[in-house]
Amino acid sequence: MRKTKIICTIGPATSSYPMLEKMTAAGMDIVRLNMSHGDHESAANVIRSIKTLNRKVTYPVAILMDTQGPEIRTGDLTNELELKNGSIISISVRDSVDVEQSSFHIHYADLIDTVSVGDRITVDNGIINLEVLHKRENGMMDCRVIDGGILKSKRHVNLPGIRVNLPAITKKDRADILFALEQQVDFIALSFVREAADVVELRELMGEKSRKIKIIAKIEDQSGVENLEEILKEADGIMVARGDLGVEINVALLPNLQRRIVQLCAESGKRVIVATHLLESMIENPIPTRAEVTDVANAIYEEVDAIMLSGETTIGKFPVRCVEQLVEIAEATESVRGLEFSKKLDRTEDKQQLAITAVHLAESLQSKGIVVITRRGLMADYVTNCHPQHTRIFAFTNDSQTRRRLMLNRNLSPFRTAFSNDPEKTLQTAFDVLKLRTSLVAGDKVVVISDILAGSGIDAIQIREIP
Repeated sequence: MRKTKIICTIGPATSSYPMLEKMTAAGMDIVRLNMSHGDHESAANVIRSIKTLNRKVTYPVAILMDTQGPEIRTGDLTNELELKNGSIISISVRDSVDVEQSSFHIHYADLIDTVSVGDRITVDNGIINLEVLHKRENGMMDCRVIDGGILKSKRHVNLPGIRVNLPAITKKDRADILFALEQQVDFIALSFVREAADVVELRELMGEKSRKIKIIAKIEDQSGVENLEEILKEADGIMVARGDLGVEINVALLPNLQRRIVQLCAESGKRVIVATHLLESMIENPIPTRAEVTDVANAIYEEVDAIMLSGETTIGKFPVRCVEQLVEIAEATESVRGLEFSKKLDRTEDKQQLAITAVHLAESLQSKGIVVITRRGLMADYVTNCHPQHTRIFAFTNDSQTRRRLMLNRNLSPFRTAFSNDPEKTLQTAFDVLKLRTSLVAGDKVVVISDILAGSGIDAIQIREIP
Protein backbone atom coordinates (compact mmCIF):
# COMPACT_ATOMS: atom_id res chain seq x y z
CA MET A 1 0.00 0.00 0.00
CA ARG A 2 1.28 3.46 -0.92
CA LYS A 3 2.54 5.51 2.03
CA THR A 4 3.01 8.95 0.45
CA LYS A 5 -0.19 10.95 0.01
CA ILE A 6 -1.03 12.87 -3.18
CA ILE A 7 -2.53 16.37 -3.24
CA CYS A 8 -4.01 17.72 -6.48
CA THR A 9 -4.82 21.36 -7.16
CA ILE A 10 -8.21 21.63 -8.82
CA GLY A 11 -8.75 23.92 -11.80
CA PRO A 12 -10.54 24.11 -15.15
CA ALA A 13 -9.14 20.75 -16.27
CA THR A 14 -10.35 18.85 -13.20
CA SER A 15 -13.26 20.64 -11.52
CA SER A 16 -16.06 18.51 -12.96
CA TYR A 17 -17.45 15.61 -10.93
CA PRO A 18 -16.43 12.95 -13.50
CA MET A 19 -12.84 14.22 -13.46
CA LEU A 20 -12.72 14.34 -9.65
CA GLU A 21 -13.99 10.76 -9.65
CA LYS A 22 -11.25 9.68 -12.10
CA MET A 23 -8.56 11.49 -10.11
CA THR A 24 -9.67 9.79 -6.90
CA ALA A 25 -9.68 6.40 -8.56
CA ALA A 26 -6.16 7.12 -9.83
CA GLY A 27 -4.87 7.87 -6.31
CA MET A 28 -5.70 11.45 -5.30
CA ASP A 29 -5.97 11.78 -1.51
CA ILE A 30 -6.51 15.53 -1.02
CA VAL A 31 -7.82 18.31 -3.24
CA ARG A 32 -6.30 21.79 -3.08
CA LEU A 33 -8.42 24.87 -3.72
CA ASN A 34 -6.06 27.67 -4.73
CA MET A 35 -7.80 30.94 -3.85
CA SER A 36 -5.29 32.91 -5.94
CA HIS A 37 -7.18 31.69 -9.00
CA GLY A 38 -10.64 30.70 -7.78
CA ASP A 39 -13.77 32.24 -6.32
CA HIS A 40 -16.16 31.03 -3.65
CA GLU A 41 -18.73 29.75 -6.11
CA SER A 42 -16.32 27.49 -7.98
CA ALA A 43 -14.75 26.31 -4.72
CA ALA A 44 -18.17 25.48 -3.27
CA ASN A 45 -19.00 23.43 -6.36
CA VAL A 46 -15.82 21.36 -5.94
CA ILE A 47 -16.50 20.90 -2.23
CA ARG A 48 -20.06 19.67 -2.96
CA SER A 49 -18.69 17.22 -5.52
CA ILE A 50 -16.09 15.90 -3.07
CA LYS A 51 -18.72 15.41 -0.35
CA THR A 52 -20.84 13.44 -2.81
CA LEU A 53 -17.83 11.42 -3.92
CA ASN A 54 -16.84 10.65 -0.33
CA ARG A 55 -20.09 8.77 0.19
CA LYS A 56 -18.95 6.25 -2.43
CA VAL A 57 -15.22 5.70 -1.89
CA THR A 58 -13.25 3.53 0.55
CA TYR A 59 -11.10 6.39 1.82
CA PRO A 60 -12.34 9.99 1.89
CA VAL A 61 -10.76 12.79 -0.13
CA ALA A 62 -9.78 15.66 2.17
CA ILE A 63 -9.99 19.35 1.24
CA LEU A 64 -7.18 21.89 1.59
CA MET A 65 -7.85 25.59 0.95
CA ASP A 66 -4.79 27.66 0.05
CA THR A 67 -4.90 31.41 0.69
CA GLN A 68 -3.59 33.89 -1.85
CA GLY A 69 -1.50 35.72 0.73
CA PRO A 70 0.15 39.15 0.45
CA GLU A 71 0.94 38.96 -3.24
CA ILE A 72 2.49 41.71 -5.35
CA ARG A 73 1.54 41.81 -9.02
CA THR A 74 2.17 43.93 -12.08
CA GLY A 75 -0.68 46.04 -13.44
CA ASP A 76 -2.86 45.64 -16.50
CA LEU A 77 -1.20 46.11 -19.89
CA THR A 78 -3.05 47.07 -23.05
CA ASN A 79 -0.43 45.16 -25.02
CA GLU A 80 2.21 42.66 -23.97
CA LEU A 81 5.54 44.35 -23.26
CA GLU A 82 8.78 42.92 -24.66
CA LEU A 83 11.65 43.47 -22.24
CA LYS A 84 15.06 43.05 -23.85
CA ASN A 85 18.24 42.22 -21.95
CA GLY A 86 20.22 45.35 -21.04
CA SER A 87 17.38 47.79 -21.79
CA ILE A 88 16.27 50.42 -19.25
CA ILE A 89 12.64 50.49 -18.21
CA SER A 90 10.71 52.53 -15.64
CA ILE A 91 8.30 51.23 -13.01
CA SER A 92 5.46 53.12 -11.36
CA VAL A 93 3.67 52.28 -8.12
CA ARG A 94 0.87 54.80 -8.69
CA ASP A 95 -1.94 54.05 -11.11
CA SER A 96 -2.45 57.78 -11.61
CA VAL A 97 1.02 58.21 -13.11
CA ASP A 98 1.10 58.09 -16.90
CA VAL A 99 3.58 55.49 -18.07
CA GLU A 100 5.62 55.42 -21.20
CA GLN A 101 5.74 52.58 -23.66
CA SER A 102 8.72 51.04 -21.85
CA SER A 103 7.10 51.20 -18.41
CA PHE A 104 4.63 49.26 -16.28
CA HIS A 105 2.97 49.41 -12.86
CA ILE A 106 3.71 47.26 -9.82
CA HIS A 107 0.85 47.33 -7.32
CA TYR A 108 2.79 47.79 -4.09
CA ALA A 109 2.69 51.31 -2.67
CA ASP A 110 5.83 50.83 -0.54
CA LEU A 111 7.97 49.49 -3.38
CA ILE A 112 10.05 52.68 -3.86
CA ASP A 113 10.78 52.94 -0.13
CA THR A 114 11.40 49.21 0.28
CA VAL A 115 14.01 48.55 -2.42
CA SER A 116 17.47 50.06 -2.75
CA VAL A 117 19.64 50.76 -5.76
CA GLY A 118 21.22 47.46 -6.79
CA ASP A 119 18.33 45.31 -5.50
CA ARG A 120 16.71 42.72 -7.74
CA ILE A 121 13.04 42.63 -8.72
CA THR A 122 11.83 39.31 -10.09
CA VAL A 123 8.71 39.02 -12.24
CA ASP A 124 6.69 36.02 -13.42
CA ASN A 125 8.27 33.40 -11.14
CA GLY A 126 11.85 34.29 -11.97
CA ILE A 127 11.52 34.47 -15.75
CA ILE A 128 12.10 38.25 -15.85
CA ASN A 129 14.73 39.86 -13.60
CA LEU A 130 15.38 43.56 -13.13
CA GLU A 131 18.05 45.56 -11.29
CA VAL A 132 17.10 48.83 -9.57
CA LEU A 133 19.19 51.68 -10.99
CA HIS A 134 17.56 54.91 -9.81
CA LYS A 135 14.60 56.00 -7.69
CA ARG A 136 12.75 59.15 -8.74
CA GLU A 137 10.69 61.49 -6.58
CA ASN A 138 7.51 61.11 -8.63
CA GLY A 139 6.73 57.55 -7.58
CA MET A 140 8.76 55.95 -10.34
CA MET A 141 12.11 54.22 -10.64
CA ASP A 142 14.41 53.05 -13.39
CA CYS A 143 15.58 49.47 -13.75
CA ARG A 144 17.91 47.55 -16.03
CA VAL A 145 16.58 44.33 -17.57
CA ILE A 146 18.91 41.51 -16.53
CA ASP A 147 16.78 38.65 -17.87
CA GLY A 148 14.19 39.74 -20.40
CA GLY A 149 11.02 38.25 -21.76
CA ILE A 150 7.43 38.98 -22.69
CA LEU A 151 5.59 40.70 -19.83
CA LYS A 152 1.85 40.12 -19.60
CA SER A 153 -0.73 41.68 -17.27
CA LYS A 154 -0.94 40.84 -13.56
CA ARG A 155 2.29 38.84 -13.32
CA HIS A 156 3.56 37.80 -9.89
CA VAL A 157 6.41 39.90 -8.43
CA ASN A 158 9.06 38.82 -5.91
CA LEU A 159 11.54 40.98 -4.02
CA PRO A 160 14.24 38.47 -3.01
CA GLY A 161 15.73 39.10 0.42
CA ILE A 162 13.42 42.06 1.13
CA ARG A 163 10.72 41.94 3.79
CA VAL A 164 7.43 42.98 2.23
CA ASN A 165 5.37 45.44 4.25
CA LEU A 166 2.03 43.70 3.74
CA PRO A 167 -0.28 41.98 6.25
CA ALA A 168 0.05 38.24 6.76
CA ILE A 169 -3.71 37.86 6.23
CA THR A 170 -5.15 40.24 3.67
CA LYS A 171 -8.78 41.36 3.38
CA LYS A 172 -9.31 38.79 0.62
CA ASP A 173 -7.64 36.07 2.71
CA ARG A 174 -9.93 36.85 5.63
CA ALA A 175 -13.02 36.45 3.46
CA ASP A 176 -11.65 33.21 2.00
CA ILE A 177 -10.80 31.83 5.46
CA LEU A 178 -14.29 32.57 6.77
CA PHE A 179 -15.67 30.81 3.69
CA ALA A 180 -13.41 27.81 4.42
CA LEU A 181 -14.67 27.63 8.01
CA GLU A 182 -18.26 27.72 6.73
CA GLN A 183 -17.52 24.90 4.31
CA GLN A 184 -15.73 22.82 6.97
CA VAL A 185 -12.59 22.22 4.94
CA ASP A 186 -9.93 20.04 6.54
CA PHE A 187 -6.80 22.17 6.07
CA ILE A 188 -6.01 25.82 5.51
CA ALA A 189 -2.63 26.55 3.92
CA LEU A 190 -1.46 30.05 4.86
CA SER A 191 0.70 31.63 2.17
CA PHE A 192 3.94 33.53 2.77
CA VAL A 193 4.24 32.75 6.47
CA ARG A 194 7.08 34.92 7.70
CA GLU A 195 6.91 34.37 11.46
CA ALA A 196 5.05 32.41 14.10
CA ALA A 197 2.75 35.37 14.79
CA ASP A 198 1.22 34.90 11.31
CA VAL A 199 0.02 31.41 12.28
CA VAL A 200 -1.20 32.68 15.65
CA GLU A 201 -3.23 35.36 13.87
CA LEU A 202 -4.90 32.72 11.69
CA ARG A 203 -5.62 30.47 14.67
CA GLU A 204 -7.26 33.37 16.50
CA LEU A 205 -9.37 34.16 13.44
CA MET A 206 -10.47 30.52 13.24
CA GLY A 207 -11.38 30.38 16.94
CA GLU A 208 -12.71 27.04 18.17
CA LYS A 209 -12.66 25.60 14.66
CA SER A 210 -8.86 25.59 14.73
CA ARG A 211 -9.14 22.39 16.78
CA LYS A 212 -10.47 20.50 13.77
CA ILE A 213 -9.15 22.42 10.76
CA LYS A 214 -5.38 22.08 10.62
CA ILE A 215 -3.05 24.91 9.63
CA ILE A 216 -0.32 24.33 7.04
CA ALA A 217 2.29 27.11 6.96
CA LYS A 218 3.73 27.74 3.49
CA ILE A 219 7.42 28.59 3.58
CA GLU A 220 8.02 30.86 0.59
CA ASP A 221 10.65 33.48 1.48
CA GLN A 222 13.79 34.16 3.47
CA SER A 223 11.90 35.36 6.56
CA GLY A 224 9.99 32.09 6.70
CA VAL A 225 13.22 30.13 6.43
CA GLU A 226 14.90 32.16 9.18
CA ASN A 227 11.93 31.72 11.53
CA LEU A 228 11.17 28.11 10.59
CA GLU A 229 11.62 26.55 14.02
CA GLU A 230 9.32 29.10 15.70
CA ILE A 231 6.74 28.67 12.93
CA LEU A 232 6.88 24.89 13.43
CA LYS A 233 5.84 25.31 17.07
CA GLU A 234 2.60 27.02 16.04
CA ALA A 235 1.65 25.31 12.76
CA ASP A 236 0.28 21.79 12.28
CA GLY A 237 2.39 21.26 9.19
CA ILE A 238 4.65 22.89 6.62
CA MET A 239 4.43 23.18 2.86
CA VAL A 240 7.76 23.52 1.07
CA ALA A 241 6.40 25.91 -1.57
CA ARG A 242 9.29 25.64 -4.01
CA GLY A 243 7.87 28.06 -6.58
CA ASP A 244 8.24 31.33 -4.71
CA LEU A 245 10.89 29.90 -2.40
CA GLY A 246 13.12 29.10 -5.37
CA VAL A 247 12.83 32.73 -6.48
CA GLU A 248 13.30 34.30 -3.05
CA ILE A 249 16.49 32.37 -2.24
CA ASN A 250 19.41 31.10 -4.32
CA VAL A 251 17.86 28.21 -6.23
CA ALA A 252 21.05 26.15 -5.75
CA LEU A 253 20.29 26.09 -2.00
CA LEU A 254 16.75 24.78 -2.48
CA PRO A 255 17.48 21.00 -2.31
CA ASN A 256 19.39 21.35 0.97
CA LEU A 257 16.69 23.60 2.38
CA GLN A 258 13.96 21.15 1.41
CA ARG A 259 15.83 18.36 3.16
CA ARG A 260 16.31 20.50 6.27
CA ILE A 261 12.62 21.44 6.43
CA VAL A 262 11.54 17.82 5.99
CA GLN A 263 13.89 16.69 8.74
CA LEU A 264 12.78 19.43 11.15
CA CYS A 265 9.14 18.51 10.53
CA ALA A 266 9.90 14.85 11.20
CA GLU A 267 11.74 15.68 14.42
CA SER A 268 8.95 18.05 15.51
CA GLY A 269 6.20 15.59 14.68
CA LYS A 270 4.58 17.86 12.09
CA ARG A 271 3.19 16.99 8.67
CA VAL A 272 5.19 18.13 5.62
CA ILE A 273 4.19 18.65 1.98
CA VAL A 274 6.58 19.16 -0.95
CA ALA A 275 5.01 21.24 -3.72
CA THR A 276 5.62 22.85 -7.12
CA HIS A 277 7.12 21.62 -10.39
CA LEU A 278 6.95 17.93 -9.52
CA LEU A 279 5.76 16.96 -13.00
CA GLU A 280 5.74 20.38 -14.67
CA SER A 281 6.52 19.02 -18.14
CA MET A 282 3.35 16.91 -18.01
CA ILE A 283 1.24 20.03 -18.34
CA GLU A 284 1.93 19.55 -22.05
CA ASN A 285 3.53 16.10 -22.37
CA PRO A 286 2.17 12.61 -21.58
CA ILE A 287 5.34 11.49 -19.75
CA PRO A 288 7.59 13.24 -17.20
CA THR A 289 11.26 14.04 -17.63
CA ARG A 290 13.78 11.75 -15.96
CA ALA A 291 14.81 14.65 -13.73
CA GLU A 292 11.21 15.09 -12.54
CA VAL A 293 10.93 11.39 -11.68
CA THR A 294 14.14 11.63 -9.66
CA ASP A 295 12.92 14.79 -7.91
CA VAL A 296 9.68 13.09 -6.87
CA ALA A 297 11.56 9.99 -5.75
CA ASN A 298 13.93 12.09 -3.61
CA ALA A 299 10.97 13.66 -1.78
CA ILE A 300 9.62 10.17 -1.14
CA TYR A 301 13.03 8.95 0.05
CA GLU A 302 12.89 11.82 2.55
CA GLU A 303 9.58 10.36 3.78
CA VAL A 304 7.44 13.43 3.29
CA ASP A 305 3.77 13.05 4.16
CA ALA A 306 2.51 14.33 0.80
CA ILE A 307 3.56 15.55 -2.61
CA MET A 308 1.47 18.13 -4.45
CA LEU A 309 0.56 18.82 -8.07
CA SER A 310 -0.32 22.35 -9.20
CA GLY A 311 -0.50 23.35 -12.87
CA GLU A 312 -0.30 19.68 -13.83
CA THR A 313 -3.88 19.15 -12.59
CA THR A 314 -5.39 22.62 -13.03
CA ILE A 315 -4.66 23.35 -16.68
CA GLY A 316 -2.63 20.33 -17.76
CA LYS A 317 -3.55 18.03 -20.61
CA PHE A 318 -2.95 14.80 -18.65
CA PRO A 319 -4.16 15.29 -15.04
CA VAL A 320 -5.20 11.68 -14.40
CA ARG A 321 -1.99 10.37 -15.89
CA CYS A 322 -0.02 12.71 -13.60
CA VAL A 323 -1.65 11.14 -10.54
CA GLU A 324 -1.01 7.65 -11.89
CA GLN A 325 2.63 8.59 -12.49
CA LEU A 326 3.07 9.79 -8.89
CA VAL A 327 1.50 6.57 -7.62
CA GLU A 328 3.88 4.50 -9.75
CA ILE A 329 6.94 6.44 -8.59
CA ALA A 330 5.84 6.25 -4.95
CA GLU A 331 5.26 2.52 -5.00
CA ALA A 332 8.63 1.89 -6.64
CA THR A 333 10.50 4.24 -4.30
CA GLU A 334 8.90 3.28 -0.99
CA SER A 335 10.37 -0.20 -1.24
CA VAL A 336 13.71 1.39 -0.30
CA ARG A 337 14.21 2.24 3.35
CA GLY A 338 14.07 5.96 4.01
CA LEU A 339 15.62 8.26 6.60
CA GLU A 340 15.37 7.22 10.22
CA PHE A 341 13.93 10.40 11.69
CA SER A 342 12.03 8.70 14.50
CA LYS A 343 15.19 8.28 16.57
CA LYS A 344 15.40 12.06 16.93
CA LEU A 345 11.79 12.59 18.03
CA ASP A 346 11.14 14.44 21.26
CA ARG A 347 10.60 11.67 23.82
CA THR A 348 9.55 13.93 26.69
CA GLU A 349 5.85 13.63 25.85
CA ASP A 350 4.32 10.49 27.32
CA LYS A 351 2.06 9.86 24.32
CA GLN A 352 4.95 10.19 21.88
CA GLN A 353 7.01 7.75 23.94
CA LEU A 354 4.04 5.39 23.97
CA ALA A 355 3.77 5.63 20.18
CA ILE A 356 7.50 4.98 19.75
CA THR A 357 7.15 1.86 21.88
CA ALA A 358 4.13 0.66 19.89
CA VAL A 359 5.88 1.16 16.55
CA HIS A 360 9.05 -0.57 17.76
CA LEU A 361 6.93 -3.48 19.00
CA ALA A 362 4.99 -3.73 15.74
CA GLU A 363 8.14 -3.63 13.61
CA SER A 364 10.01 -6.19 15.73
CA LEU A 365 7.02 -8.57 15.68
CA GLN A 366 6.48 -7.96 11.96
CA SER A 367 2.83 -7.34 12.70
CA LYS A 368 0.41 -6.69 9.86
CA GLY A 369 -0.64 -3.31 11.18
CA ILE A 370 -0.80 -0.75 13.96
CA VAL A 371 -4.41 -0.12 14.96
CA VAL A 372 -4.98 3.31 16.52
CA ILE A 373 -8.26 4.12 18.27
CA THR A 374 -8.56 7.90 18.51
CA ARG A 375 -11.25 10.59 18.65
CA ARG A 376 -9.33 13.69 17.56
CA GLY A 377 -6.47 11.95 15.79
CA LEU A 378 -3.75 12.90 18.27
CA MET A 379 -2.44 9.39 18.88
CA ALA A 380 -2.57 8.72 15.15
CA ASP A 381 -0.32 11.77 14.68
CA TYR A 382 2.11 10.49 17.30
CA VAL A 383 2.32 7.09 15.58
CA THR A 384 2.78 8.74 12.17
CA ASN A 385 5.65 10.78 13.62
CA CYS A 386 7.58 7.54 14.19
CA HIS A 387 7.72 6.72 10.45
CA PRO A 388 7.16 2.95 10.71
CA GLN A 389 9.04 1.34 7.84
CA HIS A 390 7.26 -1.98 7.37
CA THR A 391 3.94 -1.65 9.18
CA ARG A 392 0.81 0.14 7.96
CA ILE A 393 -1.12 2.40 10.35
CA PHE A 394 -4.89 1.95 10.55
CA ALA A 395 -6.64 4.72 12.47
CA PHE A 396 -10.23 4.48 13.72
CA THR A 397 -12.17 7.55 14.79
CA ASN A 398 -15.84 8.34 15.37
CA ASP A 399 -15.49 11.81 13.82
CA SER A 400 -15.76 12.37 10.04
CA GLN A 401 -13.60 15.49 9.96
CA THR A 402 -10.83 13.82 11.96
CA ARG A 403 -10.93 10.96 9.50
CA ARG A 404 -10.53 13.30 6.52
CA ARG A 405 -7.78 15.25 8.23
CA LEU A 406 -5.81 12.03 8.78
CA MET A 407 -5.67 11.55 5.00
CA LEU A 408 -2.56 13.77 5.06
CA ASN A 409 -0.69 11.43 7.41
CA ARG A 410 1.96 9.34 5.73
CA ASN A 411 1.42 5.57 5.70
CA LEU A 412 -1.99 5.83 7.39
CA SER A 413 -5.43 4.59 6.35
CA PRO A 414 -8.29 6.23 8.32
CA PHE A 415 -11.73 4.78 9.04
CA ARG A 416 -14.82 6.12 10.76
CA THR A 417 -16.66 3.75 13.11
CA ALA A 418 -18.95 4.03 16.09
CA PHE A 419 -17.30 3.76 19.51
CA SER A 420 -18.78 1.73 22.33
CA ASN A 421 -18.43 2.10 26.08
CA ASP A 422 -17.18 -1.48 25.91
CA PRO A 423 -13.60 -1.34 24.55
CA GLU A 424 -13.84 -4.89 23.23
CA LYS A 425 -16.83 -3.95 21.06
CA THR A 426 -14.92 -0.95 19.71
CA LEU A 427 -11.99 -3.18 18.82
CA GLN A 428 -14.20 -5.87 17.32
CA THR A 429 -15.80 -3.27 15.06
CA ALA A 430 -12.34 -2.12 13.97
CA PHE A 431 -11.24 -5.70 13.27
CA ASP A 432 -14.37 -6.36 11.22
CA VAL A 433 -13.67 -3.27 9.11
CA LEU A 434 -10.06 -4.33 8.54
CA LYS A 435 -11.16 -7.77 7.31
CA LEU A 436 -13.80 -6.25 5.06
CA ARG A 437 -11.89 -3.31 3.58
CA THR A 438 -8.18 -4.21 3.70
CA SER A 439 -6.03 -7.24 2.97
CA LEU A 440 -5.85 -8.24 6.65
CA VAL A 441 -7.43 -11.59 7.57
CA ALA A 442 -8.29 -13.55 10.69
CA GLY A 443 -5.16 -14.64 12.52
CA ASP A 444 -3.08 -11.62 11.48
CA LYS A 445 -1.18 -10.04 14.34
CA VAL A 446 -1.62 -6.30 15.03
CA VAL A 447 -0.50 -3.84 17.69
CA VAL A 448 -3.32 -1.77 19.19
CA ILE A 449 -2.78 1.66 20.74
CA SER A 450 -5.38 4.15 21.99
CA ASP A 451 -5.52 7.68 23.38
CA ILE A 452 -9.15 7.55 24.55
CA LEU A 453 -10.80 6.24 27.69
CA ALA A 454 -13.15 3.72 26.12
CA GLY A 455 -13.74 1.95 29.40
CA SER A 456 -11.87 -0.34 31.74
CA GLY A 457 -10.00 -3.36 30.50
CA ILE A 458 -8.07 -1.82 27.58
CA ASP A 459 -4.35 -1.28 27.99
CA ALA A 460 -2.44 1.58 26.36
CA ILE A 461 -0.73 -0.93 24.03
CA GLN A 462 -1.90 -4.43 23.17
CA ILE A 463 -0.77 -7.21 20.86
CA ARG A 464 -3.83 -8.82 19.30
CA GLU A 465 -4.74 -11.37 16.66
CA ILE A 466 -7.62 -10.45 14.38
CA PRO A 467 -10.42 -12.88 15.28
